[in-house]
Amino acid sequence: MSLDVDLVDVDLLAAELLDLARTRTRTLVGICGAPGAGKSTLASLLVATVNMTSPGVAVAVGMDGFHLARSVIAGDARATRRGAPDTFDADGYGALLARLRRADEAVVYAPEYRREIEDPVNAAIPVPRSVRLVVTEGNYLLHPDWRSARSQLDVVWYLEAPDESVRVERLIARHVRFGKSPERARTHVLGSDEANAGLVATHRELADRVLQWPAWTPERDGA
Repeated sequence: MSLDVDLVDVDLLAAELLDLARTRTRTLVGICGAPGAGKSTLASLLVATVNMTSPGVAVAVGMDGFHLARSVIAGDARATRRGAPDTFDADGYGALLARLRRADEAVVYAPEYRREIEDPVNAAIPVPRSVRLVVTEGNYLLHPDWRSARSQLDVVWYLEAPDESVRVERLIARHVRFGKSPERARTHVLGSDEANAGLVATHRELADRVLQWPAWTPERDGA
């Protein structure tokens, strides 16, 4: 059965998440979608909006912090498929979400992916025990082989771009902005990124809700 599509309304979604967070010690919400759909943008907007009402309640933690380092995959075929499921530490991501779910440590430090160096940085995002809402985003939150991560999430939303061709062009532009040549960026996006996007799309019906941006705006070019 096909899921209905809801247009993104950041204020309404943030209010919904804040209500969830008020009912439990820690709520974990996932945002899944294709590369370039705007997942990290939506996560950041939701966290910022929640924290405007209740400062310090929400934190964003990305799946991309669990990219395998370039030095780890440099010597094998994964180097040409970076961003595919097997180029992440899926079990490490699941273990982090389990720690966040327990909320029994004074602070948990999560890694963060830095596009300017194209590698993760360890212990870059502090999540104190006082945080009640964690918004995490990534391509593979609904992947059948990533059950250890999915089992820790209260809900997972699937985010769609309003225009696939624009998503692809913005993804190419983002790679160029972070140092790739236009030719290399286009080759990477039309090869590896779009192969991953096709895989992610097969998980759409496993989501609790499907969201779509009402229109592209300049700031909506995130992961």
